[in-house]
Amino acid sequence: MDKKEFIARRIALELNDGDVVNLGIGLPTLVANFLPAGVHLMLQSENGFVGIGPVPDEITPIGQPRTVNAGGAPCSIIPGGATFDTSISFALMRGGHLDACVLGGLQVDENADLANWMVPGKNVPGMGGAMDLAVGARQVIVAMEHTAKGEKKILKKCNLPLTAKGRVSTLVTELALFRFHDGKLTLEEIASGVTLDEIKDATEAAFVVSPNVKEMVISQVGL
Repeated sequence: MDKKEFIARRIALELNDGDVVNLGIGLPTLVANFLPAGVHLMLQSENGFVGIGPVPDEITPIGQPRTVNAGGAPCSIIPGGATFDTSISFALMRGGHLDACVLGGLQVDENADLANWMVPGKNVPGMGGAMDLAVGARQVIVAMEHTAKGEKKILKKCNLPLTAKGRVSTLVTELALFRFHDGKLTLEEIASGVTLDEIKDATEAAFVVSPNVKEMVISQVGL
């Protein structure tokens, strides 16, 4: 199993039946594939609907009207879903109506700050709805690999442009699960076969170890 799937499988266990959730572009979209039996989410897409369904069996050709998610990928809408304009969509995101959002991350720091939209050396169109999601959702879960090309991503202080300050609730990597408690980055779970020293070596940020730290358990859907 690759790192991204492992991370998505762990995050799938964080979500509850009936939650309204936004899954960010990239790694976070994998989470929907691994939800345990009995957990049904209402997925919100910032381009204007709730009730994201699976990819349809027949993809409508480009140039003809079709349903796509915020990343432009084909999708469907489940029964009970609804479409609306962007102003309503962002009102949902900004107004505290989402139980959770799952966002990818370039950097997270020990102050619960998140940087996830400006890739150094690349032209990007902007941060999209990431700032609105990070500020508006009740729980902000960040899904990212622990390091990138040997560079640490969990830092004392982010050095990329911030998406949001002090908003990260939970951080899941292929090595560990952290939560922020009373402003402190707290290690709560460690992946099987990983040592505490390995996590310390891969992490610049200061963190505390929960007295109840345990081994990470992932969703078994499809295994």
